[in-house]
Amino acid sequence: MTTDDDRIAYLAGDRGAPLHPDDEASLGDLRDLLSDPAVWAEPDPSLEDRVVAAIAAEVEGTEQGSLRVAAPQADRAATTRRRRSGDRASSPRRRLAYVLAGVAAAVAAIAISVTVLTGNGTSAPRFTAALGPSTASALTASGSATLTRTSTGWRVYLQTEGLPRRDNGQFYEAWLRNGAGVHVAIGTFNQGPDVTLWAGVSPKDFPTIVVTAEQANGNPGSSGRVVLIGDARPKGAND
Repeated sequence: MTTDDDRIAYLAGDRGAPLHPDDEASLGDLRDLLSDPAVWAEPDPSLEDRVVAAIAAEVEGTEQGSLRVAAPQADRAATTRRRRSGDRASSPRRRLAYVLAGVAAAVAAIAISVTVLTGNGTSAPRFTAALGPSTASALTASGSATLTRTSTGWRVYLQTEGLPRRDNGQFYEAWLRNGAGVHVAIGTFNQGPDVTLWAGVSPKDFPTIVVTAEQANGNPGSSGRVVLIGDARPKGAND
């Protein structure tokens, strides 16, 4: 079960945060958007002064309207209060400007979230795969994979069972393979059950998911020692 802390870590850039595929699908585009430097660009330096000036004008207009309908005694009292607080007026107004700016930012963030999560009523393309052991493997491992398209590539959420941990220069490597036998590496890991990988090629063109047992020996190619394998298909196909 995905927790709020997991979601926060995921949005903060922790690609290893354990998320359910549905959460990854809904939050992936939002995280990609938040990672865009343009989102965090500094605003126009004059923005603060313009906001403060607008608030001051509004406050001044309200005070003047009140003074026009108030009794002379109230008029004099209000004038005295304004004079006494004149030196301090800029500070509350400035704080109010910060508050309004914060509210505006929060509203913008909510709008972005709603847009990303709802979009035009369609979800990001997804593929799924059931993985089983190779006939040449002595392991009785199994697994599943969910591949979701994002703006930066395909996010591969891999769940495994029965894979013993590999350390000391030994590890597992996952690949996408096409019909011609071309392998594209999508990441390495030491153990399951929950692993997040990334692919720069589409499962439409490279539909077979392969997990191999590897050793750090200077050879970047596949060892051929397949421990899990399976074919990806569009989510919902033949369900």
